[in-house]
Amino acid sequence: ENFVSDSNAGIAKLEKSITDKTEARSKAAEDKSMTEADLEGVEGEIQRLEQYETDLHTECDFTLKNFEARQQARQEEIEALQSAKQMLSGADFS
Repeated sequence: ENFVSDSNAGIAKLEKSITDKTEARSKAAEDKSMTEADLEGVEGEIQRLEQYETDLHTECDFTLKNFEARQQARQEEIEALQSAKQMLSGADFS
């Protein structure tokens, strides 16, 4: 009689352990699925950021490459405007 009650208690404990482990496994599978979905989203965001960085780098290279030419053009424009202003003010350039 004692053996039967001990066996039943052991079986009940093992069944509870199996149930708990099954629930934990289900929870882990759900967590894994959510984590994989998050990972895909993050990887997509990283790809978009890498493309954005490449585009910015190209724009910056263009700006740096043409900086001196743009500075020279601006200086010439300023000088032309100053000359035009002087002409309009009645300066004599003879």
